[in-house]
Amino acid sequence: MTEEGVKAYEELKNLLTSAPFLRIPDWKLPVKLCIYACGEEIGAALHQTQIINDKLVEEPIFFLSQEIKPIEARYGERKMECLCLVVALEKLDYYLDGTVFDVITDCNAVKYLLNMKTPNRNMLKWQIASQEYRGNINIVHKSGNIHKNADFLSRWALANTSENPPWVPQEEHHIKGICVTDICTEFFNQVKERYKMDKNCHILCQILMKDCKDPSLSSKLDEI
Repeated sequence: MTEEGVKAYEELKNLLTSAPFLRIPDWKLPVKLCIYACGEEIGAALHQTQIINDKLVEEPIFFLSQEIKPIEARYGERKMECLCLVVALEKLDYYLDGTVFDVITDCNAVKYLLNMKTPNRNMLKWQIASQEYRGNINIVHKSGNIHKNADFLSRWALANTSENPPWVPQEEHHIKGICVTDICTEFFNQVKERYKMDKNCHILCQILMKDCKDPSLSSKLDEI
């Protein structure tokens, strides 16, 4: 083996056997969330560009990698990437809540998740789950051949365990709707009387009624 080959081998061995150095996030700086889905696994990497030794360096803060459930493995590319985004948002909420951040993906469909007009059942569920980040997310498309950090994590996912469970376990029997019947009128009358016992609550109930025509009610509320 040539000297160049030995050097390359040693470098590769070092990269494969040493863990990356995770940086402590600087809450004043923006972060970047990279996501990728592959087959039956999903991966995400949270990065931040910080000044280290007087140089701007992009460093990892958190890595996320996990298997998905068999039922989710049947999703197409678009749904898989959207699932990956929502899982990452849930798992990394501590880092992302209240911050403006970029989401890096190689799937253009993720761009339209938040603003999809006619989503199917799964898309609607994910759309609702990601609503709290509306206005803070900037979706950026990045070609798959250069989207290597999250791509690698999705191809070598951690197995599902009690400490690394799949996201949102599927119920055995999906609830299609709930119909409440045979509740006596007396019950609702008791609820109304309870509302009247609290002044502010009683006024708010009147304001929320469809036939409320008294604009002065809000001025009668006590200040909290």
